[in-house]
Amino acid sequence: MRAYIFPGQGAQFAGMGKDIYEKYPIAKEMFEKANSILGFRITDLMFSGTDEDLKQTKVTQPAIFIHSTILAAVLGENFKPEMVAGHSLGEFSALVANKTLSFEDGLLLVSKRAMAMQKACEKTPSTMAAIIGAEDKVVEEVCESISEVVVPANYNSPGQIVISGSNEGIDKAIEALKNKGVKRAIKLAVGGAFHSPLMEPARIELEEAIRSTHFSQPVCPVYQNFNAKPSSDPETIKANLVAQLTSPVRWTQSVINMITDGATLFTEVGPGTVLQGLVKKINSSVTTEGVVL
Repeated sequence: MRAYIFPGQGAQFAGMGKDIYEKYPIAKEMFEKANSILGFRITDLMFSGTDEDLKQTKVTQPAIFIHSTILAAVLGENFKPEMVAGHSLGEFSALVANKTLSFEDGLLLVSKRAMAMQKACEKTPSTMAAIIGAEDKVVEEVCESISEVVVPANYNSPGQIVISGSNEGIDKAIEALKNKGVKRAIKLAVGGAFHSPLMEPARIELEEAIRSTHFSQPVCPVYQNFNAKPSSDPETIKANLVAQLTSPVRWTQSVINMITDGATLFTEVGPGTVLQGLVKKINSSVTTEGVVL
């Protein structure tokens, strides 16, 4: 069984999507629709902007979403998802791919999400750090022992967790983890503490938008970040999508559950190959690939 997986923030690169825009009429149509919905020509920034241009929050998240969903559309009749999942932002791409959301509604929600997260980041100075080579339980215990806000944010693969919190909380957690013998703890160049309680203002803002958006019955289950379980009920999907902003991305658990449910091939749809690498670290026996047009 094939699982389609969709990347999140950090997968962007200069020139992304230019080749499919020029080659496929459906891609050109959807890119131009995106320009119209967003009210600025995001295609100019994606195709010929700098890495710095693409790092702007209002650009990064929509750009990755647009690239992923258009790639799936270009596959046409060859795209028959049996199960889907997305990493953080990628969950919105997955929900367009399995027909829960329209492309237009998905893009509007992603744009609102990006702006709401940016505002939350500006409200409280905060950051994230990648912890390499530590057991999940060790990281969890350290986070719980610190009085500042610091929590596990991304369970990416065994031995790779990202933590999220206030600047002080992250510094204290890194120090405590190093005292426990953890050798690699790297602060990330991000704007704030994603998937932590510090995203609560963004969660409230996004909840209103999600609640008022039409979600259809999907054509296949989505394995959601919030609980790593398959969802096909539109109301459950909405609730989990709202909770995602302040809860950890359970990617390791999602991939394990997809494999348990029959996934043997994982196809990454979107820019980059990050998720293929994570899947291989979770279970080296499955096959991974990118989209071949």
